Amino acid sequence: MTDPLTLLRTDDADRLTALTSRLAAEAEREGLLDLAYRTVDSPVGPLLLVATPEGLVRVAFAVQDHDAVLAGLAVAVSPRLLPAAGRLDPAAQQLDEYFSGRRDAFALPLDLRLTGGFRRRVVERLTTIGYGRTGSYAELAAAAGSPRAFRAVGTACATNPLPVVLPCHRVLPSGGSVAAGRVGGYAGGAEAKRWLLGFEAAHR
Repeated sequence: MTDPLTLLRTDDADRLTALTSRLAAEAEREGLLDLAYRTVDSPVGPLLLVATPEGLVRVAFAVQDHDAVLAGLAVAVSPRLLPAAGRLDPAAQQLDEYFSGRRDAFALPLDLRLTGGFRRRVVERLTTIGYGRTGSYAELAAAAGSPRAFRAVGTACATNPLPVVLPCHRVLPSGGSVAAGRVGGYAGGAEAKRWLLGFEAAHR
């Protein structure tokens, strides 16, 4: 026999979810939803997706603390944020296609307001490193117009607001290799970076 208290808690949770969805939909219609977010499961752990009306603004790994990321966005962008899956359905679908080996590049509107200057030039060039391939910090520095700024490239990759979608996992230290374990720092952790590189190499 099912515990009545369990049923009550489940019913309350369902009502809260429905209420939140209606609130988000109304806020979206009224132009009051500055940040919509949802999480998606992936082989490298749950990913937080956040979008403004302009496009996807943030992707975060669980190790980055999703609650802390949302709190930071509430300060940096807007406190008007709600869970709203609809705005993020295209991103969730494309990530699902990527992780199932059916997509090798993303076609999403992006909002790059969280990065600027040289760092922005770096992250904008990440997609020039083809699927299943890797590039070095030095090569990316040259492509971004500052050949000697390879250390700054490392910082740009570490602070990339849209990992996976803008593939900073494809950037390795000079002479680095996945097999040798020299993969450099990565927001999602070294194991996530190794997994992504190995997955892409296997599906290239």
